Amino acid sequence: MIAGLGNPGEEYAQTRHNAGFKAIDELARQANVTYWKNQAGAEVASIKVNDAEAEGGKREVILVKPQSYMNTSGGPISKLCAQYKVSVEELLVIHDELDIPAGDVRIKVGGGHAGHNGLRSIIDKMGSRDFSRVRVGIGNPPGRMPVADFVLKQLRSREAEDFDETTVRAAEAAATALTRGVIFARDHVNGAAASNGKH
Repeated sequence: MIAGLGNPGEEYAQTRHNAGFKAIDELARQANVTYWKNQAGAEVASIKVNDAEAEGGKREVILVKPQSYMNTSGGPISKLCAQYKVSVEELLVIHDELDIPAGDVRIKVGGGHAGHNGLRSIIDKMGSRDFSRVRVGIGNPPGRMPVADFVLKQLRSREAEDFDETTVRAAEAAATALTRGVIFARDHVNGAAASNGKH
């Protein structure tokens, strides 16, 4: 299961806090998803990915966009994990990350929430922090801008384009984690982020 974190509604669509939703939408676009259903307080779609070890060479992956707000996203995610019999180790969460420079994408296995309310909610509801994450770097707010204003500010023109490119890379990182495993993806994605920025 891949869950992208964000807030529902048009007013949040083009904000940094919706990095997870945007990456999920990109994965869905690449997989030609045409149908989303409302389930357990989330928008849910199913895609098939190549997996030599799975029956028929394909494995089902559930894409999830919780429709509760960010700080309660653990509820829908934990319910869906129970319904689909997905263990915490089989859960990949895509989220925005202040502690990573804007444009960087990194993969992490387990860990704390670092003050991120969405992650805090998932850890609380799942009773575990052992899920993997695709962390979409958004950098720190400029000057004295409050964090809430920064993550919920509508992005326009160049900022929005750069952000879209980053979320596409986050979707690619998630796809790599699905097909090659999280550790492989972490070792390749995290190293690449640093070298990409130098060109």
